Amino acid sequence: MNQSQSACSQAGETKCQAQEKASCIAEKASNAAQSAKESCQEAGQQLKAKAQDATEAAKSTVGAHK
Repeated sequence: MNQSQSACSQAGETKCQAQEKASCIAEKASNAAQSAKESCQEAGQQLKAKAQDATEAAKSTVGAHK
């Protein structure tokens, strides 16, 4: 293998490694986004439940004072 072929081979390997690393980073970002989405959905459900509880408590209080 001459020097030119060796340089091309190294460049190809470097490109492949960079693509693999970029793919790995993209997958990690996707996983983080999915986790954040799930956390937000869970927080939203908890907030909704607390709001419903507060509404029921307010209705009970108002109903008790009639």
